[in-house]
Amino acid sequence: MFNIHHHIILRFINDSIGSCVPAYLILTLVMKTTRTFITTFIFSIIMLTISHNAASAQQNERKVRIAKIEIYPEYLEAYKAALAEHAKTAVKVEPGVLKLQAVYDKQHPTQVTVFEVYANEKAYQAHLKTPHFLKYKSGTLKMVKSLELVEVAPIAIEIKPELVVLSPKS
Repeated sequence: MFNIHHHIILRFINDSIGSCVPAYLILTLVMKTTRTFITTFIFSIIMLTISHNAASAQQNERKVRIAKIEIYPEYLEAYKAALAEHAKTAVKVEPGVLKLQAVYDKQHPTQVTVFEVYANEKAYQAHLKTPHFLKYKSGTLKMVKSLELVEVAPIAIEIKPELVVLSPKS
């Protein structure tokens, strides 16, 4: 009555759900159903695998970097305003700009760090040509004492949903 396919399904059931339900009972139910169920089951597993691989590929394409910026003290407030406006606009209007988060060091307020996440290199290159980026860059050029761009690879980027909007009130 059992063939090699039944043993494969039995092993999958044991590996997946352990001993909480006797695997032979589940296998018996599967055997009593039509081949359509088995075909649908296998197709579902294949589709889940494909969608997981596609999501992983998108994650691997992301461009993630940190901009370390030092601002001349006399321009600090103007720079912070320009950066806030630029970041808000870029995230709002550019689908490829996934995240721009800017902070400054409390002990050294002229040291600004921007965490940038783009969908991919193409999205980043498109960002560099937008009117709002060009306005930000030309408007802040004299304010920036130094700029270091660091390409990084994420290890873990997690945030609680209720903290997603974390910007100072105007």
